[in-house]
Amino acid sequence: MRTMTKKYTKGVILLGVVLSIGFSSCQVVNKYKAPEIDSDALYRDVYNTDTTSIANIPWREYFTDPALQALIDEALNNNYDMLIVAERIKQAEAALGMARAAYFPNVALAGSVSHDRASAVDPLTKMPQAERKTLGYHSTTYSLGIAATWELDVWGKLNRQSRAKFADMLNSYAGRNLIQTSLISNIANTYYALLALDQQLAITNDMISLMEESVITMEALMEAGMQNGAAVEQIKATLYSAQVSIPDLDMNIRQLENSLCLMLGRKPGSIARTSLENQIVPTQLAYGVPFQMLAKRPDVRQAELSFRSAFELTNAAQASFYPTISLNTGSFIGYGSTTLSKFFRPENLAASIIGGLTQPIFARKQLITQLKVAKAEQQAALLTFEKTVLAAGKEVSDIMYTYESSLKKNGTRDKQVESLTNAVYFTKELLNAGEANYLEVINAQQSLLQARLNQVSDKLQQLQATSDLYRALGGGTE
Repeated sequence: MRTMTKKYTKGVILLGVVLSIGFSSCQVVNKYKAPEIDSDALYRDVYNTDTTSIANIPWREYFTDPALQALIDEALNNNYDMLIVAERIKQAEAALGMARAAYFPNVALAGSVSHDRASAVDPLTKMPQAERKTLGYHSTTYSLGIAATWELDVWGKLNRQSRAKFADMLNSYAGRNLIQTSLISNIANTYYALLALDQQLAITNDMISLMEESVITMEALMEAGMQNGAAVEQIKATLYSAQVSIPDLDMNIRQLENSLCLMLGRKPGSIARTSLENQIVPTQLAYGVPFQMLAKRPDVRQAELSFRSAFELTNAAQASFYPTISLNTGSFIGYGSTTLSKFFRPENLAASIIGGLTQPIFARKQLITQLKVAKAEQQAALLTFEKTVLAAGKEVSDIMYTYESSLKKNGTRDKQVESLTNAVYFTKELLNAGEANYLEVINAQQSLLQARLNQVSDKLQQLQATSDLYRALGGGTE
């Protein structure tokens, strides 16, 4: 009997192998191919062949300020968006495991007891009621074994669904990279803005000290009869205008510190930092070729994976038109007997295999609709991908132009600040000599304050452009 069982088992295995080989040729053959990308001229007015790109630089080497590095490190470990996306990745991995589990049979340990009772006498027989034996016949059946259900993936429907889940899982990884590179850039931009506010506050305080000296000078000249009260009050008003900007700068500094704390996953508080003067703006940034950017940007990768998932689901919808071959509920192998004594004897072995072949007929309208929806989703995903590619090219082009345009202002801005510094000095000397009026002094001081503040804004714009370009090119995912 054991020999027969072994032969039977080998026969079943061989049959399964043959069926799997034969049915693999019946699957819906439509291999995935990534959408073609026309990356020529994706950067406006830029024709570069150098493949060197700042996106390949690890963020620790790109952002060299130790205080900024510490903040980025803290954010990557504690930022709530990063923690949330980590849980989303776990969900995607679990969904992929569940989709792959559909390849295998559902096997369960099944046991049952069936007890039946029936009348031992035909109730239609005419005999006295007292002589009838109601429920006189009874039987009990016990069973214990393995029950299984299984859908054979002949047409590749389950395979396509699994591939779609795999694309979704990769999409979640790309989503994490997108959040990470965006977080790094946001931390850097906020940090630079905080340093710029510190510098603007220091400049404003310096100018206030200079204006206070001018007020003292004007008051002395008025006592000497060389200026009038209107001039003194006018220059005092200028001083007050500068002083009243201090609380706004302090408020903006605190708000930026609180924003940074939120990104760091900590309670509001102060932020350790260096100074804007310690930040060096590079005079040239390597941006590589557009195809490199498209390969590294997480949002482009996400859009492509969404298309891939839709492509696989479309093929799964197509496979739904074909018959389903399955091992149905009720398939069982184990022991069955009417008594529990010597239950596990070989003669009590029992097996029941129920196969099914289901060809959709009346559900065809529903399947056609599902296929149309899947195709529409696939086309929408393709258009979203193409739009994402164009948006990426636009973003890089805008940032590069902003960066290069801002650099061009540096020389002229330096000359402006130098000239206005001299103008403030000369008008002050002329005022003491009685050869200049108070309006010239006020105009010179206000112009110098604004020029120095604009100089800080220029450097902030350039620093943030370097951070934005690093993110736009796909840097910061390492």
